Amino acid sequence: MIVGAIVYYWTKEFYLEQTKEALLNNIELLSFEIQKEQNLDALAKKVKEKLHIRITLISKDGQVVAESHKNKTKMDNHKYRDEILQADKESFGTKIRHSKTIDRDFLYVAKKYSLKEKTMYIRLSKELKSINEQIISLGVKILAVIALFFLTIFFIAFKISKEIEYETQKITNFLTSLTKKKKKTYINSDFSLEFSHITKLLTKVSQIIVKKEKQKSKYTQKLQLANKQKDDIISAISHEFKNPIAVINGYAQTLLEDEYINPNIQKKFLTKIHNNGVKLSDLIDTLRLSIKLDSKKQSMNFMTINLYEILKENIENIKINYPSREIILDGDRELTIKVDNSLFSVVISNLIENALKYSEDDIYVNFNTKKIDVVDNGIGISKKNLENITNKFFRVHENSWNNSLGLGLFIVNNIVKLHNFKLEIQSKENDGSTFSIKF
Repeated sequence: MIVGAIVYYWTKEFYLEQTKEALLNNIELLSFEIQKEQNLDALAKKVKEKLHIRITLISKDGQVVAESHKNKTKMDNHKYRDEILQADKESFGTKIRHSKTIDRDFLYVAKKYSLKEKTMYIRLSKELKSINEQIISLGVKILAVIALFFLTIFFIAFKISKEIEYETQKITNFLTSLTKKKKKTYINSDFSLEFSHITKLLTKVSQIIVKKEKQKSKYTQKLQLANKQKDDIISAISHEFKNPIAVINGYAQTLLEDEYINPNIQKKFLTKIHNNGVKLSDLIDTLRLSIKLDSKKQSMNFMTINLYEILKENIENIKINYPSREIILDGDRELTIKVDNSLFSVVISNLIENALKYSEDDIYVNFNTKKIDVVDNGIGISKKNLENITNKFFRVHENSWNNSLGLGLFIVNNIVKLHNFKLEIQSKENDGSTFSIKF
């Protein structure tokens, strides 16, 4: 309502001012026509028909010379004398004001001219009713435009509000998903630069969270694996230590309880106790070595040795426990190599003993400047087991032979790496295996 009132009064003032200017301009044009026209009454009627405005021509003494809307002979001429005097006092002889007649208001302009050596006053007027109607019509149009403008603004604001609500809900749903197990990792928005920036940050945060959870999951799996390995260690140690300890306890108890035992039997029992004590010592040494290798704390003492001699020495030591087996050694007897003698002996012993335990035929140890091959024609290793055979505490056949913690090939592989060598294994089930140390 306030806006409408302001628009109406502003429009009315503006329109009245424009009407006044138009009437003044018409007076200037009519002054030229009056000089040409002989019949002023005919001119007045023409102005009425063409311009729809009222024209009154007044002489200097106040007499109506021509009138477009009324009978000039019946008009009260005395009132025009005061208007003429007032017009004479105004600048350029012009007066603009409202004239109240019987039932209508008029806006009129009067101006003095000299026509054919006579002074003439031209008065143009326009009915205010028609002006008001035009003002109201214009005001309605303006109000309609303003209303349409506000409706458009409201519609745009409503659309923006809905878009913001949608984008906000999308972000809320995304944040909610982050609290659940199945998370969304990507969100985007083209609504605005601000929303685009927010969604990019949320996507980055989500990806960081998912990455952290994956890391946490991997860490949990590592802990679970470590716990399983710990259980495996305890189980393996318990299993491997149980038999030698039982043997030692059994024979020792027999010797303690029987004071008059046969000397030969006594010697046999003591030998069994000694051998199982050695076995326990070897198991402990194997565990200590695996721990050192696993923690990268094993010291190295490199020296240049004859490869044939070290292989021959280890074969002879192994054959004490396998007197009926044949181990065939073949290679350049003058070939030398730089290694840690004690650790490299562990590698050779493990590989040859594995070959002896898993086969019944002869074992071949071949060597040259590029590699050492330990070849057997035994039971072989499956493809699945081949992938894990060098892992810690992994055993292909858990109950097939004693003195095995599943550390042999783990130790071999780590010692080989410390020498910057490479362990390669080729095997086929029921067809044998080849363990190669490549220099």
